[in-house]
Amino acid sequence: MPIKKWLIQYSIALPIVFSLLAAVQYLKGQSLEYSVEFGVTWAVISIGIFALRRFYNYRKNINCALCNDLPNSNQDSGDSK
Repeated sequence: MPIKKWLIQYSIALPIVFSLLAAVQYLKGQSLEYSVEFGVTWAVISIGIFALRRFYNYRKNINCALCNDLPNSNQDSGDSK
């Protein structure tokens, strides 16, 4: 299981998502305290949902072209056009 890969990806994604969400709330005129709370809450929720779904797809052997966690055993060996 590529847990080390996922942990690295999520440790990068979490602060980026937090920063974006908190900045948007702050620019909308909310207080800094509310913006930070909003950013933390929704960054954890959104990353958590994505991680759970990705884990589910990995366990069920559902290929994700974007995630690239499974080997490419479903692709054709050559062009059939």
